[in-house]
Amino acid sequence: MSILITNIKKLVQVEGQNPPLRRGKQMSTLNCIDSAFLLIKGGIITDYGQMSELRRDGIAEKVIDASGKMVFPSFCDSHTHLVYAGSREMEFMDKIRGLSYQEIARRGGGILNSAKLLHNTSEDDLFHQAMRRVDEIIRFGTGAVEIKSGYGLNTEDELKMLRVIRRISKESPLTVKATFLGAHAFPERYKDNKAGYVKEIIEEMIPRVAQEGLAEYIDAFCEEGFFSVEDTDRILEAGAKCGLRATVHANQMSESGGVEVGVKHDAVSVAHLEFATQRQFKCLANSKTIANLLPGATFFLEMAYPSARRMIEYDIPVALATNYNPGSCPCGDMKFIMSLACLKMKMTPEEVFNAATINGAYAMGLGTTHGSITRGKCANVFITKDIPSYEFIPYSFSTPLIDTVILNGEIYE
Repeated sequence: MSILITNIKKLVQVEGQNPPLRRGKQMSTLNCIDSAFLLIKGGIITDYGQMSELRRDGIAEKVIDASGKMVFPSFCDSHTHLVYAGSREMEFMDKIRGLSYQEIARRGGGILNSAKLLHNTSEDDLFHQAMRRVDEIIRFGTGAVEIKSGYGLNTEDELKMLRVIRRISKESPLTVKATFLGAHAFPERYKDNKAGYVKEIIEEMIPRVAQEGLAEYIDAFCEEGFFSVEDTDRILEAGAKCGLRATVHANQMSESGGVEVGVKHDAVSVAHLEFATQRQFKCLANSKTIANLLPGATFFLEMAYPSARRMIEYDIPVALATNYNPGSCPCGDMKFIMSLACLKMKMTPEEVFNAATINGAYAMGLGTTHGSITRGKCANVFITKDIPSYEFIPYSFSTPLIDTVILNGEIYE
């Protein structure tokens, strides 16, 4: 289908050529065209410009009048745990009663609870549960998503998760990137033999994942009480030998060393970073690794927020993602995540749009195809309702503002 969107009040994140990863002061740049049109053909953005430049005769099968509305590239949510079974609201009650995330985990809750639920859920049921969340995030404006395994904690269940992720990629219009996260927690059977589980990940899980081509990335939860720097180093090295690029859960609850080991392995991103310090800022500033911030989890766990302003001052590229998961962020709304980033981390609207689009795309290896309004890129865009400014999106943090979603050049119904 060819689609022409006319009379766009403001076309946002417009780039004549593929934009590089935004870092530092560059994150304040948000190029826009007022009174614009956008032409989509064959699932690709083929043209755009001011309405005065539009040739109208017979150029599209469908014309959408976007008077008073704005058009954005779809959000690129670069860190999620979207595939899981059931829910964990009883842990939410434990949290209200004063238990910490770590205390809940030590009682057999947290990730281990999700692993038990997933083990007892069929692959088909797991897929159908996940597809309800897929529909949810699409309607929130997300067009590309990274999804991790990590609630299996044994070979067959990890592979089951990754097969579901692959099925989502094939049966939904989302662009999906899969990450193997066997190193999410230590299962009960290895409570007293953590080295044994690391060995199972390296010698059994990673080769099977690579053999079946089920993931592009490998991750580890490098944190006190979870996987050590040494564990993470070995796991990422084994993943690299099988063609899996690194990404790391780092510095969520302590200065864990996760940033440094991620940079050592040329990780595409390190995520969380609530406890990152000047040492980690310097490390990231001298690397190509993206700081992937997840303020939804920080909000839900009632922790101190990452120092986004310091990271930007250090010329570090910052991305934003939801971390959608059942335990620490049961939320897939990128608009709310951007609002939190503005309110709690003092990022500007321009910075959060860059973090949620082009930098999020680069954090998934999609920087050349997603994340901006650029000729030749995938036609993943959304049309807002009638709004006064782009700043209104993070400002109006709970109001539904999306009118039409277009993914791969098709209107999502």
